[in-house]
Amino acid sequence: MLGFAHNGRDRNLPEIAPRILCGIRLHVGIGQKATDNHMTKRPVVIYGANGFSGRLIAEFLREYNTPFIAAGRSAARIKGVMDHVPGIESADFEIVEIDGSREDLIAVFDGAKVVCNTAGPFIYNGPRVIEAALEARCHYIDIGGEQAWIREVAESWGDKFRARGLLAVPATAFMCAVSDAAARLCVESSAIDTLETVTMFKGIPTFGSTQTIFAVFQTEAYYLEQNRYKAWPRASRYDVTVPGYLQTQLALAWGGFPQPVWFRNHPQVANVRSMGGLLDRQIMEGVAATEKMFEEQIRPLPKAEQEKKLAEMAAAVQAGTPPRENLREQRTIDVVVGRGSRDYAQCVVFGTGCYRQTGLLQAFAAHHIIHNAPRKTGFASPAEAFGHREILRVLEEHGLSKARLVC
Repeated sequence: MLGFAHNGRDRNLPEIAPRILCGIRLHVGIGQKATDNHMTKRPVVIYGANGFSGRLIAEFLREYNTPFIAAGRSAARIKGVMDHVPGIESADFEIVEIDGSREDLIAVFDGAKVVCNTAGPFIYNGPRVIEAALEARCHYIDIGGEQAWIREVAESWGDKFRARGLLAVPATAFMCAVSDAAARLCVESSAIDTLETVTMFKGIPTFGSTQTIFAVFQTEAYYLEQNRYKAWPRASRYDVTVPGYLQTQLALAWGGFPQPVWFRNHPQVANVRSMGGLLDRQIMEGVAATEKMFEEQIRPLPKAEQEKKLAEMAAAVQAGTPPRENLREQRTIDVVVGRGSRDYAQCVVFGTGCYRQTGLLQAFAAHHIIHNAPRKTGFASPAEAFGHREILRVLEEHGLSKARLVC
C-alpha cells in the first residue's frame, strides 16, 4: 500500500512524497507525525475512488465536513480525480493505493467506520470488499443495484454483519434508494400489498454502469409474487407510461432490481415488480436487442467466456468517463404504484442528475452512520437503514428531486 494525506489547510506547501514501510501505509501529512492507525484513521473509506461516482461521493463528503480515505489501485489516477473535485483544497482526505487483495483491503479499512464501495460490477467485485469490511468491523454501503448481488448480501452476509452490530446496505444509489423511499411512503399511506416501480433517467452511463448493465444479462431476474421469487421472462421488454412524458418509455427488468429482495419478508407487501431504463428509446432498443443476442449466442458459452464477451461489448459502448452532469438536461423519474384490495397510492419522484443523487446518498449515509446508532443491523435497504423520509428530504434540500404522493 502507498498513500499520502491532505488535511485541507496547507495547500501552498510542497507536496510530501508517499512513503512505504514493509507494505504498511504511513499517515504522513503536513505538520503531523505517523502514528497508530486507529488514532489517525479517517472514518470513511471510498473504495474505487478513481471513478465517476467516487469523485461525487468525495464532493459531498467534503460538504458534510467528513474526513475520508480515497482508495483504489492507482494513486495517480485517484489524485487526478480528486484534483477536479470542487473545493477539494478544504477537504480532509488521504489517497491510498492498494492492490485490491483481501489483506490489503482489510488493512486500509481497519480503524474506519464505514466503507463506501463503488467498484462494480458487484457480482464480480463485491464479495471480497464486503468480506474485508466485515473483518475490519466496518459498516458497508455500495452503489450496486444488481439483484443477484443484493440477494447474495441478504443471504450470505446479513447475519454475519448483524452478529457484529454492523450494517450492510448495498444499492445506496439513485437507481434503487429513491424508489425504495417512495415505495415506503405508499405503504405507510394505505393498505397496500402490491407494488410496481419504474426508475428511469436521462444521461450518459459511466464505464462502470455500462459494465454492470451488460454483466446482469447473465443473471436471473426475479419479481415477487405472494412473497416468493418468480423469474422474469428473459430478454423481455415493456412499454411504460411515466408522468411528464407523452410518449411511452421502454423499460427492462434489467437484472430484477433490489425491491423484491427488500420486501420479500415484509409483513404487509406481498407482490413487487420493478423495471427501469434510460429515457432514450433508441438506446433502450439497442440494449434490448443486445440482451436478445446474448440469450441466443452467448449464454450457451462457458461462464468465463460469457463474462469476457460481455465486458468487451460494454467497453465498446462506453470506454471513458462522461462529462459532469447538466442538471437541466439529465433528468430522472421514479414512479411507484401501490395497490391493495380497495386502496391505491402513487408516488412520483421528479429529479435530476442521477449520479449526483448517488454521490449525495452515499455521503449522507456515511455521515448518518458516523453520527447515529444504526436503525437496523445486518442487511437492510437504504430506507430501512436511514429512513425513507430522510432520504427524500436530503435530496430535496439539495435541489436534486421532489416527491409527490397521491392516495
